[in-house]
Amino acid sequence: MRRREFLRATAALAAAGGVVPGQIASSQAADPEQPFPSPASPTPSPAGRFGNYLQPKLRKASRFFEDPDTNYVFQTMLGGAYYKTADIGACLAIADQIIEGDRASAFRALLVAGDRLSASAEKAAANGFRTSAREAYMQAANYFFSATYFVNPTSPPDAFTFNWLRHQELWDRAGALLDPPMDSLPFPYEKTTLPGYFFKVDNSGKRRPLVILNNGSEGGMVAAWGLGVAAALERGYNAYTFYGPGQGTAMLQQKLYFRPDWENVISRLLDYLLIRRDVDPDRIALIGISQGGYWAPRAAAFDLRIAACVADPGVWDVSTAWTRALPQPALDLLASGQQQRFDNLIRIGLRFNSRAMATLVLRMRPFGMSSPYDAFKAVERYNLADVAKQIRCPMLITDPEGEQFWPGQSQKLYDVLQGPKTLLKFSAAEGADLHCEPKALGLRAQRIFDWLDQTLKISST
Repeated sequence: MRRREFLRATAALAAAGGVVPGQIASSQAADPEQPFPSPASPTPSPAGRFGNYLQPKLRKASRFFEDPDTNYVFQTMLGGAYYKTADIGACLAIADQIIEGDRASAFRALLVAGDRLSASAEKAAANGFRTSAREAYMQAANYFFSATYFVNPTSPPDAFTFNWLRHQELWDRAGALLDPPMDSLPFPYEKTTLPGYFFKVDNSGKRRPLVILNNGSEGGMVAAWGLGVAAALERGYNAYTFYGPGQGTAMLQQKLYFRPDWENVISRLLDYLLIRRDVDPDRIALIGISQGGYWAPRAAAFDLRIAACVADPGVWDVSTAWTRALPQPALDLLASGQQQRFDNLIRIGLRFNSRAMATLVLRMRPFGMSSPYDAFKAVERYNLADVAKQIRCPMLITDPEGEQFWPGQSQKLYDVLQGPKTLLKFSAAEGADLHCEPKALGLRAQRIFDWLDQTLKISST
């Protein structure tokens, strides 16, 4: 490829702010600015200019940082306050320590906060203060998990793993202090097991409806708790979440990587869970969040034991979140199978965009691949085109305003479904916009679980 094409492609990559957005909102729209009048535009009259001056301007209270990546991570972390995985004052203090555009300062501030809350949790636990210890452990886990988004891709290779596993360790300590405690319950998968966690309403052994929370690509326990587990327990559901291939400890410790045929994960899980006497086999709901909005419908297309399925949001084709920021020369190389030239183009482009580099490293890790071309080709298999019409269970698909990664795909999935279906919109006016509605966990839980209660015919508690 000619040097001019390289430079043009590199500029496009840098302008996009990232090659492959993950849970970070690299494409989150900035506030519109008032344009300067063009030479052909009429010059405003003095009265008009005075009127514009008096026009009140709305401030954007949810815009903590100009950098959209940092802002979205912060919104997600702060939203956890609804289920006690964050403290608003602590989050604002963290924000005060972050230098705009400086990812290293965000990383440091989050680690300091995580260490402080971890020490508080240890002290409370030593003194027998279970509630205080549990909440401090949860908050510490949240801050360490958030810090993993700001790991420098050129830092030692274990930096991400170390902090991610630290988050898991802290969450395990918090889970042990729940009442009843969280049960570590791995389930059989091929020739090994996958990590899983069972949450009970109580110790009665009563048969209850079950919510299975299918996390996104790099989601941790904090995400699972805030986006389904806590709300399920409050409403009388038992809950289960897990790390599938390419997720969490299954990836970091077992070296298991993504697969598109997710039914082979969920079906093995259902085989195992249905042995339990406290699981109602007729009222099992599967909630998929983020990329789980592809995996959950995929599993529902093959397993009739799923009584209801939620996709937040609906993901028709995972690969579009990877490819839409690519310049045309890169797309052409990808389509024509020119692996070496594609990899060279991407790597040269990333030299000028550390944020895009960090995002690509984050996105490729669960595939276990070192070649960008291989990862981009692999993700092309992650779509519902061939299976969506097979889904027969009732489906709820969220459609948040401003969806960053798969815009328009909730509607597309909804339109194709043949069975009972509901499209649930969330808006910026109610503070529930953006991917997975990070600022409105309470409203999100109300609407999703009201639908589940009605669909599964569960009386209100």
